[in-house]
Amino acid sequence: MNELFILMKSELLVTGLLFLLLFIKIGKGIKNESLLLIIQSLLLVNFIIGFFFNKEGNLFDGMFNTNGLIALQKSILSLGVYLISLLFADWFKKSEHMAEFFMLMLSALLGMFFMISSGNLLIFFLSLEMATIPVAAMVNFDLDKKISSEAAMKMILSSAFSSGILLFGISLVYGVTGTISFAAMPAVLDGSPLMILAFVFLFTAFAFKLSIVPFHLWTADVYEGAPFATTSFLSVISKGSVAFIFMATLYKVFQPMQDVWYNMIMLLSIVTMITGNLFALRQQNIKRFLAFSSIAQVGFILVGMSSNSPAGTASVVYFILVYTFSNLAAFGVAAAIASQTGKEKIDDYKGLYQNNRFLSWVLALALFSLAGIPPTAGFFGKLFLITAGASKGNYMFITIAALNMIISLFYYLKVVRAVFMDKNDFPVEKITIQFSTKLALIICSTGIVLAGIFSWIYDYIQALS
Repeated sequence: MNELFILMKSELLVTGLLFLLLFIKIGKGIKNESLLLIIQSLLLVNFIIGFFFNKEGNLFDGMFNTNGLIALQKSILSLGVYLISLLFADWFKKSEHMAEFFMLMLSALLGMFFMISSGNLLIFFLSLEMATIPVAAMVNFDLDKKISSEAAMKMILSSAFSSGILLFGISLVYGVTGTISFAAMPAVLDGSPLMILAFVFLFTAFAFKLSIVPFHLWTADVYEGAPFATTSFLSVISKGSVAFIFMATLYKVFQPMQDVWYNMIMLLSIVTMITGNLFALRQQNIKRFLAFSSIAQVGFILVGMSSNSPAGTASVVYFILVYTFSNLAAFGVAAAIASQTGKEKIDDYKGLYQNNRFLSWVLALALFSLAGIPPTAGFFGKLFLITAGASKGNYMFITIAALNMIISLFYYLKVVRAVFMDKNDFPVEKITIQFSTKLALIICSTGIVLAGIFSWIYDYIQALS
């Protein structure tokens, strides 16, 4: 029993939070301000405890696995959820259903935790659905906006389609190998045409969740229609969790089929980076801009993932940590502006620096990191990804990735130019920032800088890999 509590501490803590919120909701209730403070405190405790009492082991005959690296991955996701609770405090306080939103978000987070620790295809599929269905409800949380309902419909249909593909792939894998256990599967993978077809179905399901081109068509519409808190969760937490399990599945389960999936990843990485960059160039809505930016970032994650090495694992985990700080900072600034002015177009950001210097510098730092400009952590994140990908010796692939970094500079710096250099007769007025939002933006900005300066962060991740 003690081992159960230690190995599943993250899942049990989130479950306890869920029940606490449920009891509060069905009771007399608490004012939003007080409830949000309680939730933020508990989420912070959940994040801190993630670094203690970590132990390698498995439960339920290998269905649930954990180790130091998995615990760190869960802590990164917990940090992201805590920052979301701070960044969008103003929106949460005004919401009539704040408790329900956090219950949905924590349910999705719980599913992601089980997904990362899953040891067979059954628990993986169930946890993936648990991590997906609540997010569709979160997308539709702006109940008075038609665009939010349309976004939720697009997401649920896309998710249902990808789930069907995944189930079909799982059935083929079981038919070929006779097992659904991740530990037993590598020994019986024969590389037959049917096995390759089954893997393609599984790969396609992951591609939907990660918004890999050409399975990305739902992304921009859903990001635009969802509330900023949900968009941030989708962009950072959801994508990060799927990237973690996708990498573990490729490296541990489908290792014998490396020659097959390396070529797939290489091709899709190139297409994803190019498509994300080209579409980001022409976006005016800040949410759609960050949506295509995130698609391009996934392409870079695939570059590091292609290495099939401990360096690849470390580079992907490190990059997702940096990406969490960078993307949440960008979304936090955009949400603060939109909540008080209703402006979401990049042209509206012209002259932002005149009245909102703090927000301007945070946004610039976030965009510099996403673009990979030194000395931000985003530069080192992309450097480690490209270095890991280069270990295969495919220098044409790495050259294309590097050229895409140069292309991305144009559209990221276009926003920075609008903020600092372009003149506007009617710039955005002074934005009032709540303390919790400002604290979260400071944490994100500090993380962007320190994660790049302190080399021990990457060394720590590499030691766990």
